Amino acid sequence: MRFIEKLFSWNKTIQITVALLLTLIVFSFYGLYTNTFPVLKPENFVFPILSLIHFVFLYVLWFKIKEEEGTDPQMKIIEFLMYGVCVVYAFNVYMTISTLTTYFEFSNHVIPATFFPMGILILVMQLTLIGLTLLAFKYRKNIVGNYNFDDMNQHIDSWE
Repeated sequence: MRFIEKLFSWNKTIQITVALLLTLIVFSFYGLYTNTFPVLKPENFVFPILSLIHFVFLYVLWFKIKEEEGTDPQMKIIEFLMYGVCVVYAFNVYMTISTLTTYFEFSNHVIPATFFPMGILILVMQLTLIGLTLLAFKYRKNIVGNYNFDDMNQHIDSWE
């Protein structure tokens, strides 16, 4: 774990995560089977909307580390929301793997040549995003600090 922490500092982790999120938002509209971007499908908007929570978490983490502040109830709520977002990320990985494994079921159909390269790229990016998100949770715990539930009542309005 020390090697990963040396390789990805907290600042690099946030920067790479933002780049991955922006790229995966674009790829959430990409159809592997069709090699097109069907923008009007409602299920394509789930990832971009949930990634807003991730962007807020990254901003709060960056702010807390830069200002050397401790945790507060709002950050705890955002992190708990991020746990749910991570479940959605894991589901996206599952869906990508299941899509990639259906290649041989549709061997009689015309499948674009970009099916495997793009599918593997998206899968690697999704797995990297989950790993960097878990690393960001670790940085929150190590640098910003634990959530002190005994002290929560003293920070009722910490965003002022």
